[in-house]
Amino acid sequence: MQPQPSAASQEDYKLKDTTPQLGERWPHGRGHGGGGWIGGERLTSTYDLVEQMYYLYVRVVRAKDLLVNPLTGSCDPYVEVKLGNYKGKTRHFEKKTHPEWNQVFAFAKEKIQSSDLEVFVKDKEMVGRDDYLGKVVFDMHEVPTRVPPDSPLAPQWYRLEDRHGESKFKGEIMLAVWMGTQADEAFPEAWHADAASVHGEGVYNIRSKVYVSPKLWYLRVNVIEAQDVEPLDRSQPPQVFVKVQVGNQILKTKLCPVRTSNPFWNEDLLFVVAEPFEVQLVLTVENKVSSSKDEVVGRTSQPLTIFERRLDHLPVHSRWFNLERFGFGVLEGDRKNERKFSTRVHLRVCLEGGYHVLDESTMYISDQRPTARQLWKQPIGILEVGILSAQGLLPMKNKDGRGTTDAYCVAKFGQKWVRTRTIIDSCSPKWNEQYIWEVYDPCTVITLGVFDNCHLGGNEKPATGGGAPKDLRIGKVRIRLSTLEADKIYSHSYPLLVLQPSGLKKMGELQLAFRFTCLSLASMIYLYARPLLPKLHYIHPFTVNQLDNLRYQAMNIVAVRLARAEPPLRREVVEYILDIDSHMWSMRRSKANFFRIVSLFSGTISMSRWLGEVCQWKNPATTILVHILYFILICYPELILPTIFLYMFLIGMWNYRYRPRHPPHMDIKLSCAEAVHPDELDEEFDTFPTSKPIDVARMRYDRLRSVAGRIQTVVGDIATQGERLQALLSWRDPRATIVFTIFCLIAAVLLYVTPFKLLACLAGVFFFRHPRFRSKLPSVPSNFFKRLPSRADSLL
Repeated sequence: MQPQPSAASQEDYKLKDTTPQLGERWPHGRGHGGGGWIGGERLTSTYDLVEQMYYLYVRVVRAKDLLVNPLTGSCDPYVEVKLGNYKGKTRHFEKKTHPEWNQVFAFAKEKIQSSDLEVFVKDKEMVGRDDYLGKVVFDMHEVPTRVPPDSPLAPQWYRLEDRHGESKFKGEIMLAVWMGTQADEAFPEAWHADAASVHGEGVYNIRSKVYVSPKLWYLRVNVIEAQDVEPLDRSQPPQVFVKVQVGNQILKTKLCPVRTSNPFWNEDLLFVVAEPFEVQLVLTVENKVSSSKDEVVGRTSQPLTIFERRLDHLPVHSRWFNLERFGFGVLEGDRKNERKFSTRVHLRVCLEGGYHVLDESTMYISDQRPTARQLWKQPIGILEVGILSAQGLLPMKNKDGRGTTDAYCVAKFGQKWVRTRTIIDSCSPKWNEQYIWEVYDPCTVITLGVFDNCHLGGNEKPATGGGAPKDLRIGKVRIRLSTLEADKIYSHSYPLLVLQPSGLKKMGELQLAFRFTCLSLASMIYLYARPLLPKLHYIHPFTVNQLDNLRYQAMNIVAVRLARAEPPLRREVVEYILDIDSHMWSMRRSKANFFRIVSLFSGTISMSRWLGEVCQWKNPATTILVHILYFILICYPELILPTIFLYMFLIGMWNYRYRPRHPPHMDIKLSCAEAVHPDELDEEFDTFPTSKPIDVARMRYDRLRSVAGRIQTVVGDIATQGERLQALLSWRDPRATIVFTIFCLIAAVLLYVTPFKLLACLAGVFFFRHPRFRSKLPSVPSNFFKRLPSRADSLL
């Protein structure tokens, strides 16, 4: 076993309060944080959950009338923006004297060490010679400040000057220079001075972006029947099944149990599809010739746009589809040998928008709305998250012989994903970016993950080695909105914990500030009485296997679509945020769930232990008080329910002083991650199927069998007790049933003629009797119950 963490290391794994210097409360509606619409009104973030960072912005729009090279008669212009030791360059245009760049450069104010901003226009064709076409110089003290929600600063033309500051050069350049904050709409697309080392395609991979998950639908294909199925070998009737393919998803019906040319199935096949519908429904009817051979009888391909969209539980109309002949091998023009082909299939197909398409584990669901927007309700709140910074991140890769980290943060809630910009070569990055989400249900979770960017186009190499680069996981944070107080700003530093094959590791800390604003308390309370999922989930529920398959297919579609964005949100990021591997077997997770169950029943166990001490008269005063309370409740039975509810009210008020002061976070003790066995970790990180040697796999299989055997025994014991209850009146044991039925008759008579209060008093006195009147042997009812038969005798 691994050593237990020390007290100091356990403190590192806890949530920490922070006191960041948050910005002032001023609104903006154009920033990259985005927003939404409620009742036709624009949602805007106040941008007061992050530290205000000031930047010098330089927008290079275009130039005109530039000087040309006298040798070639043209020029390849580009612009170089220089501020102290920082230089930024635009792309160049070949042979163009009126170029248009429309690029923005951003320089952090805290790193500015020069009082002059210089903008040079140069000719790339004349590198090595006098490539100077002119410049414009700005005094930093004269640069205006733009504060949202002011409109963008209008660019203007500036005449190019020579090296001595005289306007002798021909040509003009259109520029806009201003001082702003990270709330400026130019911030996400700007070239940042602290990322000057990134070139080529890597520039697009460092920008902050907002993504939207594709709109997902369930496609339900009800395969009813087929007619006139004609196999190649007409001497035997066919035994057919239907295979349906939608994109990469393939499902099959069962074999028709009867060999017939008119088979019947009436089976539902479920798929996940995304708008815009880029795939088609391809259906083939196949004949089972042998155990290893299937022949295609007919085929049809239909676009998804022809199928109706169902928003409620109303029935969908079925349709017949003619199948195309497939595999008969009739030569073109050979009409004589051509056979008549009239096979068709009966289907009921619809796109179902009344469901919530699960794209993640139901434990961490962040959106419970149905797909169809017509069924959406009004938002009940607004979630604002300020992603401030990270501290103490571990080096994730090697660059020029030293460890470094290029970190960015991804947050996902509902259909909206956000990605901060990548901070280059820093183990303590500061993002200070704020985002906003509409909240439709408070019982949802926002997930934030920190990653190391391995797609910058440089000479970075992952510290772990390996093949194709993947963005490396640094850590993850989950926040459940229902645990937050409304309109309160939370600012905490979350430990980023990752379980690795070597054990639990702290990768750093993520500093966040967030606020959940309630728009309507009445609507929020009303939601607690509403079903968790849309109506169709309860009218036409899915099986567990269907849910697992649909969730996996939905994750694949989301990952593929987000990977097509610019910059792409890569598959490894999507899988980590959506906890795609949470269903995999793990001895550690099994132990954690077992201890959760034990903790769940700890209160009941404590109550039964206290009641046992009362019955044993361990504390006579307490036992006497319990007797008095019991007799009062017997004499006045109308006080029983009020007493119970009053007791629960007092417990709730007493526990108020012990209420959680912080949102929940990753608990290493609850996760059984603080002292997990190395072999169990190795098993958890093993591939599926396993890649371990046969002896290791055999050992783990035997261990799994032993654990499953204990679970099997527990389940069998529970089933035995239930079957014994059934045996009381099932006459499996005639003598026991006769005894029990006679006892029920006598009990009915006694209960009828004896006052209930008297019986209750006698039962209470008997239950609380003194230990000297108790026997150490089992009671008569217990002996009788244990002798009842169960169906365990019938097991092989």
